[in-house]
Amino acid sequence: MARARKRDRLRWSKLYTFSCFHQPHTDEAAGPAAVSGSPVGGPGFSRIVHCNNSILHRRKPLKYPTNYISTTKYNVLTFLPKAIFEQFRRVANLYFLLTAILSLTPVCPFSPVSMIAPLAFVVGLSMIKEALEDWRRFMQDMKVNNRKVSVHKGDGEFEFRHWEDLCVGDVVKVEKDQFFPADLLLLSSSYEDGICYVETMNLDGETNLKLKRSLEVTLPLEEDETFKDFRGVIRCEDPNASLYTFIGNLDYERQVYALDPSQILLRDSKLRNTAFIYGVVIFTGHDSKVMQNSTESPSKRSRIEKKMDLIIYILFTVLVLISLISSIGFAVRIKLDLPRWWYLQPQNSNKLDDPTRPALSGIFHLITALILYGYLIPISLYVSIEVVKVAQAHFINQDIHMFDEETGNTAQARTSNLNEELGQVHTILSDKTGTLTCNQMDFLKCSIAGVSYGVRASEVERAAAKQMASGAADQDIPVQDVWESNEDEIQLVEGVTFSVGKTQKSSIKGFSFEDDRLMQGHWTNEPNSNMLLMFFRILAICHTAIPEVNEATGALTYEAESPDEGAFLVAAREFGFEFFKRTQASVFIKEKYTSSNGTTEREFKILNLLEFNSKRKRMTVIMRDEDNRIVLLCKGADTIIFDRLAKNGRLYEPDTTKHLNEYGEAGLRTLALSYRMLEESEYESWNAEFLKAKTSIGPDRELQLERVADLIEKELILVGATAVEDKLQTGVPQCIDRLAQAGLKIWVLTGDKMETAINIGYACSLLRQGMKQISLSTTAGDQVAQDAQKVPLHSIFSYTPSVPKYKSF
Repeated sequence: MARARKRDRLRWSKLYTFSCFHQPHTDEAAGPAAVSGSPVGGPGFSRIVHCNNSILHRRKPLKYPTNYISTTKYNVLTFLPKAIFEQFRRVANLYFLLTAILSLTPVCPFSPVSMIAPLAFVVGLSMIKEALEDWRRFMQDMKVNNRKVSVHKGDGEFEFRHWEDLCVGDVVKVEKDQFFPADLLLLSSSYEDGICYVETMNLDGETNLKLKRSLEVTLPLEEDETFKDFRGVIRCEDPNASLYTFIGNLDYERQVYALDPSQILLRDSKLRNTAFIYGVVIFTGHDSKVMQNSTESPSKRSRIEKKMDLIIYILFTVLVLISLISSIGFAVRIKLDLPRWWYLQPQNSNKLDDPTRPALSGIFHLITALILYGYLIPISLYVSIEVVKVAQAHFINQDIHMFDEETGNTAQARTSNLNEELGQVHTILSDKTGTLTCNQMDFLKCSIAGVSYGVRASEVERAAAKQMASGAADQDIPVQDVWESNEDEIQLVEGVTFSVGKTQKSSIKGFSFEDDRLMQGHWTNEPNSNMLLMFFRILAICHTAIPEVNEATGALTYEAESPDEGAFLVAAREFGFEFFKRTQASVFIKEKYTSSNGTTEREFKILNLLEFNSKRKRMTVIMRDEDNRIVLLCKGADTIIFDRLAKNGRLYEPDTTKHLNEYGEAGLRTLALSYRMLEESEYESWNAEFLKAKTSIGPDRELQLERVADLIEKELILVGATAVEDKLQTGVPQCIDRLAQAGLKIWVLTGDKMETAINIGYACSLLRQGMKQISLSTTAGDQVAQDAQKVPLHSIFSYTPSVPKYKSF
């Protein structure tokens, strides 16, 4: 097989000294000592996987479940008993079953067929519907189980097998845009450094790509032939539902290496932006984490069906009362009047009309009355409902208005029992990013050294202004009409040309910036050009992205973990600082305007990278420049950065804060940028502490990492701030307006600042002029806020047509 590796890549495992507080992985330098004290082997950590030797897992005691999955509710043996049980959970069906049984007795006033036939029809129709829906689940399972993946069969040769035929210990090769067939340990990838990008949308709904990396010791397993003699033993935790944790170790070549979640590829996640990966199967089938999180298909009942049960109880109570009164009256008449009506007396008296035993006759008459008046409970209603549900499910599946052209998928009514729930929605709870917005970031504005750059208005800002100025609420004009009348002015069409000073420039994906002061090298004429230089270098260096060259067009693109990072890199390139290459421990930048020689290639050696996560809310890169200076570059939430500024680093804080507020009011996402110069001795001392915390294993490891990171991420100097735009999805204002007109309450959760959230509310028609606004906020004394370490306030908007108001928390 031709070598398909992409060379000159960074060895991430030597740089990721702070990996989201996850369990670290170790390499040759760590050795067995790194896993001392590990819980592996104890209770809950008993799984043993023999890599590339799956035959050992086909028999006890190391036999594990197959990779076959089933999400059906029934099988051939359980369908009848389980389906019948489900049908008679309905109160009406249970009542008609009892009535049908009583109709077989002599007290029944009419033929039993008239009671049994409708019941059999209703139950039969419902069971057929259940069978069809479960058959569709079965076919979906078969489609998944019959997917194919390349598996090592021995002697360095791979063959395609169905997913269901995989076993624990198999070595598989997954190619770009394929799903992972089981939970895998990443061994190597098409990148020289064993990294790969993973999309976990099917697991957690996140569209941002996750970066995974293999152990360095397995990097030589780069081709099919290298697996001929590959052997290893994995000892790890037992199957569990935790998607973000993993504890284990790999015994390979007489060394033991700790494993962590960054090496685990979960089933149903997808390989992205990576040509291929090799991995060994750890958990299969229902042992995989995604299946551990799934539950058996429940029997779902709608609120209308539950309400009908309540009505049935009421009707049954009325029926019993009518039958009881009728029976008492019958017993009294039998005892008092029947002896005098000698001409009505039967020749052979029985228990039903025996005047000597009126109580017994009354009891039999009660049973007869319950059967006779039983049609007070309408079995035909259930017949009609079942037919309507089947028809509704068919129409939903065929609805062309719910067809997604991008994916080619139609709506699927998987549980027709809940069709009517679609009409019972009264409250919509939504997040903002990726739901109301496109999650496509464009660099729009920035603040550098206390000066704001960027003159173009954001889409949210213009839409909000038009909405507020239109006076739609005061004039009782539907928002939809206002939006549609101005849609050509509000919508931004990709590919349109716009003016940049006196020149024309095509729109660039990820870059919507307009300001002649920074473009075409004009930034060198600004008073604080040294701070501008530092700002652009932070954009170009402080990230985890990888540059990729499009083979068809030759254009350079960036594979970033978040769309924000991608926008920063595009902006840096447009400003003249093009990130174009990574090597083993360096980042290379092409700088256009920093010297008189034209474009200059500069190398910045990456010493440490402290990753961004939701807890830290900042990212730090420690690098060594060409002048042998050690520089710490840090970007993050403004509240986090401002708290870590040095006394002499707050020169631009007032102006930057003002600009950040303005950007927030324009509906833009903001980050603050800062730096710090480090002495060699200070860095060496800190790095020793950090490496010690990194290789520790124990419950306090996260606290150690956080403590050591805090030692270096302080005394920062503020450089400026960025503002990126996340455009609204097409049709969001019209959709929200229609939902509001239908009487639905709409709540939107966002992590943006208050001003940003309010303006986005106006832009998407969630808020209107004239609405009553209620603002609830807190700055101190809240334990939740303390635990969250001063996270930005979450804003929630609620809209109720009858009582217009806005709430934020």
